[in-house]
Amino acid sequence: MLSFKYLSFSAQSDFAPYFYDNGAGSSNGNMALFSISEDTSIGTHVYTLNGSDPEGEPVTYGMTFDKGSKEYFSVEPKSGNVTLIQTLDREVQDEIIAFVTITDGRNKVVENVRVFITDANDEKPEFLNLPLIVDVPEDKASGSSVYRVQAVDRDLGSGGSVSYYLQSMPSTKFTIDGHSGVLRIRSGESLDYELSRTHFVTVVAKDGGGKYHGKYQVMTSTAIITINVLDTQDSPPVFVGTPYFGFVYEVSVPGSEIFTVFAKDGDQNNPNAMHYSILSGSDGFFSINSSSGCISLTSFPVQLKNELYELKVGPDGFSDYSVTTVTIRVVDLNNHPPTFYGENGQQNRFELTMYEHPPEGEILRGLKITVNDSDQGANAKFRLLLVGPSRVLRVVPQTVLNEAQVTIIVENSTAIDYEKYQFLTFKATDPDSGLWGAVKYSIYGSGADLFLIHPTSGIIYTQPWASLDAEVKSKYNFYVKAEDTEGKYSLAEVFVTVLDQNDHPPEFNQNFLEKTMIIGAPVKIEAVDEDAEEPNNLIEYSIMKADPDNIFDINTSTGEIKLKPYIKSMEIVQNITKQKDCRWSVVVQARDRGSPSFSTTAVVKIDITEAVSRPMAAFLMQSRDNPMKALGLAISIITVMVLVTVMISTIIYFRNTKSNRITPARRIIRKRPKDQRSWTFRPWFGRSDQSFGKFFTDDETSGNHSSLRAKPPAPSAPVLPPPPPVHSRPSERLRSVPTVSGSMASRNTSRSSSWKTNGSGISSALVSELKMRIEQKINEANQGYYY
Repeated sequence: MLSFKYLSFSAQSDFAPYFYDNGAGSSNGNMALFSISEDTSIGTHVYTLNGSDPEGEPVTYGMTFDKGSKEYFSVEPKSGNVTLIQTLDREVQDEIIAFVTITDGRNKVVENVRVFITDANDEKPEFLNLPLIVDVPEDKASGSSVYRVQAVDRDLGSGGSVSYYLQSMPSTKFTIDGHSGVLRIRSGESLDYELSRTHFVTVVAKDGGGKYHGKYQVMTSTAIITINVLDTQDSPPVFVGTPYFGFVYEVSVPGSEIFTVFAKDGDQNNPNAMHYSILSGSDGFFSINSSSGCISLTSFPVQLKNELYELKVGPDGFSDYSVTTVTIRVVDLNNHPPTFYGENGQQNRFELTMYEHPPEGEILRGLKITVNDSDQGANAKFRLLLVGPSRVLRVVPQTVLNEAQVTIIVENSTAIDYEKYQFLTFKATDPDSGLWGAVKYSIYGSGADLFLIHPTSGIIYTQPWASLDAEVKSKYNFYVKAEDTEGKYSLAEVFVTVLDQNDHPPEFNQNFLEKTMIIGAPVKIEAVDEDAEEPNNLIEYSIMKADPDNIFDINTSTGEIKLKPYIKSMEIVQNITKQKDCRWSVVVQARDRGSPSFSTTAVVKIDITEAVSRPMAAFLMQSRDNPMKALGLAISIITVMVLVTVMISTIIYFRNTKSNRITPARRIIRKRPKDQRSWTFRPWFGRSDQSFGKFFTDDETSGNHSSLRAKPPAPSAPVLPPPPPVHSRPSERLRSVPTVSGSMASRNTSRSSSWKTNGSGISSALVSELKMRIEQKINEANQGYYY
């Protein structure tokens, strides 16, 4: 579209120049319907402006653009050559508005032209909804679709079409439709949570290709799809720590715990509760706790018919693949020493009378000795030996199993002499106690219950039924006793430290948490790891998924979640999400630092709101960046409080100094005895019913409490306290009464003048006598008063 403007500078015979209109596709003229490819290089000669003047005058060319717009071309005035001076991008701007001019020096013609920018294949496909994360249950059928990948290409034509394919990966379980981008489970393949919990698939988006700078090219982009496999109930339980061996000792009683089996569900992310049962092999002698898996003895060991039992144990409701075998061996303890028996039962002393110098090899007659060990198996094997002069007599047999008749044979006839020997002593020893000079080890103490020690080698190991757990108890100590055959021993204290293993994953209080976040303040989540030591119980937090994403930051150590720094108002929050709401669902992961590392995820639903601005809260929020402002306010408040306190104290002080009232410094409490006599004290002068002042107590009797007042009149006699009881008990504690001094002042002028008139004749001697008698009465009554 062209518009023409003609400017006339001369007479009627002077005509304006004009452009040649050569139409579309021409490379010279007035640039009407001119188009240029976006991949044209800067500095390229793209067009030639061409025109003429009717009078044959030489013409010059020019080009201008709207104010504020980018100038893409420059024109050589004389030749009209148009050169590209800016990079073109059709996806940003697909046409250029320019004004071309031609002038002969007097007349100037301006034409408006539109330059069209054509497309080149310069854009890669772009994936939508990144990152690509999808959750798929492991029982999803083969061939089912799991996700639809979407990518767009801003180019036109074939360069803007997108197709998809997967990068070649060994044993991939997925395939993708090249046109629709639908990701499916490959035919004949299946997912298994127990084998692989996460799959990573690389998908490639490819455009249809096109020319760029004269060459044909195809543009591609890649993205990784994270496929999380969700656990379902499809795997049988698995017993942990097999094979299982238990032991029954002869000292056990019914109810004794023999062994505890433990099985965990093969579907670890969605486990079922385990309930155990003995399927066979118990013969009625053993039972199992269905919840804990603890196998217990139901009879006394003496009733057991076999030395070995094989129990088939399995969880209820599962197939035979979940059955395990528990081998239980009946163990005899070496707790019976060899015992000698005579004709009348157990006997430790045997006597024999014989002639001296019997023939060698002769059996000592008259000794009917039987030795027996009630233990079973190897524990019932022991040796016999004689204690005394060597090589005189010998015992047969020297090795016994369970029970044997003991025979003593003469070995050296000459050594048996009446003058030298009259009797001999022999005993049996158990080889489990070691030979002479051998050391036998034993352990005892509060922490020795879970441990055993080999009596001869000193190797310490745990009981067959023991289970150590660093989270329950990590340190044990007990004593080891090393004793020889003579009973001499030495003690050593042993300390055992159970090393922690990372066997507990972090745990949230709930898998679904709800939090309310005030803009500017974080919310905190917390997970607990029950492992005993670092780094197994150190937890790191991270955000796995948020919808929309890139909104929150999380402190990896404390678990505090806060908004990105640029989010400072509810308007920004509402503009981020399409739903215009203020609620986000965030998937947070808590991972410990142990090896191997365990992790747990929880969904945190966050409701974002703004704080209600109150005067004090608003002031504190405004002054958080200026702490001196808050400090100044605090100092001002404290100063006002101090001034108010000083004013109140001053007022109270002046009121007290102006008051004529004297209050007691101590209370005088009267203890009334049960047997009390009534008595009265008559004043010696004046009237006793008039009170002109009050008494006060003071520890320092010499103090003058009325020095600032006028000289008081002579005092009237005060009323004395009642007398002490007639029969005082000697057990009563003596009481002490402080000295009482006082001064009396008139309440009004008339009384004061009257007092001066009536008391003018009283002498100071009378006052002293009055004081002395008052003190005497008080001292007599000191057993009935206390203060």
